[in-house]
Amino acid sequence: MQDSKLIVVIGMGYVGIPCAALLADVAGHKVIGVQRRSERSGWKIDALNEGKSPFEGHEPGLAELIARVVEKGTFRVTDDVAVCRDADVILIDVQTPTDSGRVPQYLSLREVSAGVGQYMQKGTLVVIESTVAPGTTQNIVQPILEETSGMKAGKDFYLAFSYERVMPGKLLEYMVDFPRVVGGIDVQSTELAVELYHTIVKREITATDVLTAELAKTV
Repeated sequence: MQDSKLIVVIGMGYVGIPCAALLADVAGHKVIGVQRRSERSGWKIDALNEGKSPFEGHEPGLAELIARVVEKGTFRVTDDVAVCRDADVILIDVQTPTDSGRVPQYLSLREVSAGVGQYMQKGTLVVIESTVAPGTTQNIVQPILEETSGMKAGKDFYLAFSYERVMPGKLLEYMVDFPRVVGGIDVQSTELAVELYHTIVKREITATDVLTAELAKTV
């Protein structure tokens, strides 16, 4: 993967925003956040593009980080998933809520995966950071990406899973100073994802396969 990268982070929430801001502060990275302009969350697009943190609680260092990367011109937010056509890396950080029976609901994940597949280019690394049940990356996301892109995972594009552990009030600390598990669908997918996270994570990164990484999150 080349030193200069365009990274698209889809989903501007407790995971997507700090992750995007950290990546945008790395030399050679440009990051575009994608947020649906919904009635509930669309306001975050304008707030972030003004260099403001949308979180009400105290998040040490985050407001300053967002202001810095926006001022540098390495981070901006849009509602247009078509920006994926120029991306070297795409991180998916959409919500995956459970219903009353605790069954995961993947509507947003499916919609975003279809949008990513429609626009992504050959050689792109896609990383799922949303919380999912074991097997979801390969059994739900991968087929959608392959069908909509006309490409084959592991051959034409790369796919991995890496979960975040977030704690309101310690978003940056948990991303930077906690060990991380990263698993790809094949060796090259894993290596590319580990290389990416090494730019922002100070602790040990354990490289494994995608199912093991998903299981680690579940446990």
